[in-house]
Amino acid sequence: MPIPAKYLADFDEHGIYHIYNRTNNQEKLFLSDENRYFFLKRYKEYLSLYLDTFCWCLLPNHFHFLIRVISLKDITAAIQNKPFSDRSLTEKRFLEKEITLSELIEQGFKRFFQSYSLAFNKMYTRKGNLFYKPFKRVAIDKQSHFTQAIIYIHASPVKHGICKDFTTYEWSSWRSLLSGRETNLLRDEVLNWFGDKARFINAHQEMIEYYIESDISIED
Repeated sequence: MPIPAKYLADFDEHGIYHIYNRTNNQEKLFLSDENRYFFLKRYKEYLSLYLDTFCWCLLPNHFHFLIRVISLKDITAAIQNKPFSDRSLTEKRFLEKEITLSELIEQGFKRFFQSYSLAFNKMYTRKGNLFYKPFKRVAIDKQSHFTQAIIYIHASPVKHGICKDFTTYEWSSWRSLLSGRETNLLRDEVLNWFGDKARFINAHQEMIEYYIESDISIED
């Protein structure tokens, strides 16, 4: 059955997207914290030139990122600043205007998934595709959807029965957004969106039960 077009949105300059994907056959995506750290490291390596990240969450067999595409000018400059030998074939084709911005980012995600899968398969003597194809990317085009996506992503561990209190879950952006530690997340922008840190926390507390107890899902 074809996947609806809304789950396969094109990537536009400055566009905001909910990115998520799961494994094939409900397999485990992570078998250790080492896997999780490696996954986030590879995400940064393959996509930080193209994207800013608002929040994220890693679950046993899937993940969520809420991202924004950076400016075309900045992406082009970042690629041009890389040594020629370090540019991927996709990046070279992008600079030559042979492919679009959307194709560049889509290929970045595919390279990210492939890199993680190869390492995971090697570590655990596994064969075959790890990720379900294609990965989902939903454009966030309303202010209310942006708020909902942030809270939904942080609520996911409770919704899936992994823990009872999402604030205790280690593998989401919740703690990083509230801490004063250095982060690659758009922390100030997220907190300012809600008003301040207190309102950010209150919004989650007020809406979290709705996402947990209802049948609503943005993963279908």
